[in-house]
Amino acid sequence: MDQPRALVVDDEPKIRDIVRRFLAADGFAVTEVADGPAALRAVADEQPDLIVLDVMLPGLDGVEVLRRLRETSQVPVIMLTARDEEVDKLIGLAVGADDYMTKPFSGRELAARARVILRRVNREPAPAQDSVAIRHGGLTIDPARREVTTPHGPATLTVLDFDLLLTLARHPGHVLTRRQLLHAVWGPDYHGDDRVVDVHIRTLRKALNDDAADPLYIATVRGIGYRLITPPRT
Repeated sequence: MDQPRALVVDDEPKIRDIVRRFLAADGFAVTEVADGPAALRAVADEQPDLIVLDVMLPGLDGVEVLRRLRETSQVPVIMLTARDEEVDKLIGLAVGADDYMTKPFSGRELAARARVILRRVNREPAPAQDSVAIRHGGLTIDPARREVTTPHGPATLTVLDFDLLLTLARHPGHVLTRRQLLHAVWGPDYHGDDRVVDVHIRTLRKALNDDAADPLYIATVRGIGYRLITPPRT
């Protein structure tokens, strides 16, 4: 593939410099901006393959920037936070980030996570034997077309959300731990916070019109992980 493009958004020059150096050393072409409005302009102009986005930004904070991005784009986003408590808040908001890192962080680890995410997004098509559509209750999951249809019509899913649903659908009724889902969806090289799975389960449920309190499709198994409900309701 062509050299991947990364956009780094942080109002601290030292942080931008650290992220830029490690991403550039890992083969990324890097653009830097220091505030929310500039980030939105840079996304429109640069069409980055990955964004590293700080939560606390002047102009527009990172949460609002990501909300606006997700209206039109599914570009992978790694969010940077100043405190671990902010990660909990972001997960509660389910704003659609692909990963989270708390400052201070390892630039080498950030670059590694960025590569893992991009490999997943740009992976090769599934082999033919893995491309048979799966029908589960009112859902039709088509791996070849990467399309999901619900009783309400087509569902728009991110790359990671689709792969998460597909993984659950290939193990109906089986409880998969967060670590198992991370390994299957994010890849064996991913060693980040397993709470990112919870974020994507929330956005997946929203896309499927699935109620966590009374689910049709995805059940939470407290303290362990998630499973696709079977048999489906009729």
